[in-house]
Amino acid sequence: MEIWINPACSKCRSALSLLDAEGAEYTVRRYLEDVPSEDEIREVLDRLGLEPWDITRTQEAAAKELGLKEWARDDSSRDRWISALSEHPKLIQRPIITAEDGSAVVGRTEDAVRDALARK
Repeated sequence: MEIWINPACSKCRSALSLLDAEGAEYTVRRYLEDVPSEDEIREVLDRLGLEPWDITRTQEAAAKELGLKEWARDDSSRDRWISALSEHPKLIQRPIITAEDGSAVVGRTEDAVRDALARK
C-alpha cells in the first residue's frame, strides 16, 4: 500500500493517523517532492477508475492560471490533463491510497481510507 500525500494537508494527516491506528503497512510518497510521471498518473487513474479531471484540484492557483475549468473533458483531452497534473503536482487531489488488490482510492474521508484498508 502506498499513500500519496502533501504533509501540509489535514486530510492527508488524518488518513495517515487512521492507517497507523489500524496498524497498516504502507509507504509514504510526498508527491510534491517525488513528482509522479505521466505514466504513473495514468496507472493511478486506471486503479482509481477515474479520469484526470476527476482528481484535479480546480481551485488551485495553477488551475486558474491554466484555465482548466474551460478544458474539454473527453478522450482527446486526456493526455493534456495528465501532462498538467505531472507538471503541476499540486493540482492532484490528495491523499491517494493504492490498495493491495491493485485498486486505489482518494482517501479524503475516513470511510474511503477504511475502504482501502479492506481491499485485499
